[in-house]
Amino acid sequence: MLVESPAWRFGTRPIGVTAERRSRRRIILPGLLLALAAAGACLPAQTIRAAMSRWVAITSLAVLAMSLTPAAAAAQAPTNPNTVVAPAERDPLAGLERPGDTVVLSDERRTTRWGYAHETSKILSRPRRGSRSIGRLRFLTEDGAAEVYLVLHGWMDTAGRRWLHIRVPKRPNGSTGWILAEALGPLQVVRTQLVINRGALRAALYRKGKRIWSARVGVGKSATPTPRGNFWIRERLRGFGGAYGPWAFGTSAYADLSDWPGGGVVGIHGTNQPELIPGRPSHGCVRVRNDKIRRLARLMPIGTPVRIIG
Repeated sequence: MLVESPAWRFGTRPIGVTAERRSRRRIILPGLLLALAAAGACLPAQTIRAAMSRWVAITSLAVLAMSLTPAAAAAQAPTNPNTVVAPAERDPLAGLERPGDTVVLSDERRTTRWGYAHETSKILSRPRRGSRSIGRLRFLTEDGAAEVYLVLHGWMDTAGRRWLHIRVPKRPNGSTGWILAEALGPLQVVRTQLVINRGALRAALYRKGKRIWSARVGVGKSATPTPRGNFWIRERLRGFGGAYGPWAFGTSAYADLSDWPGGGVVGIHGTNQPELIPGRPSHGCVRVRNDKIRRLARLMPIGTPVRIIG
């Protein structure tokens, strides 16, 4: 099983560090050789010519880079739909200026914000120190991926502290709580929403309100139903194979019994029994034909809200 998780979460050394050091050597070494030649040092002509050629190339690239405007640079940014890119907007919590101010951070349709836990602080029932604790933030999901918290609102108390109202991945389904804003890392944003209709046995993915994917699905049996409610995508997993197909998505929904390894978590995954779709063959998970789940994996990022109806 392969878990898509940010490398920094597990302390992995960023590969850019080594590349940056090599880049510095490429810039500094030619300049140093030219400086020695100018000072009268006796260097082979071939060495001087090579240094001059490299230095001209480097300075030309620097001039070109400085000529790029922010708009031009943005136009060249990657458009991978699975890459979460920070929105070109001010701090979403900037609207919290005075005690009692509230900002809506997610409508769970066209704009949804989420974050990774920055610390394992308590999740409180109300935005007030000393309120009843309903659990703690955690760094990892049951499968070892970085845990994801969907953020609904922001609020400022009388002491000027900024609070976040979050959805909590726990039983009972639909749990919410409050944490101080600094307990989460930078908020990310997605523009997608997945809607699963248990009655119609169909799922559809929307981006900014426009449908971009749909498929017939298999859901839970009457004795082990897929739960209704508002959830979100916490994990993108591949490598299970077999009954789980090429891709699987872990959601924040929980069932009494599910097809997920270890049970409990309601997943959305491929299948090795496509003839059972559409239908009600599962213990709570949502099954999708493998060609459709591959397409979904290209379109649906972490943090996407999931609405299960019907």
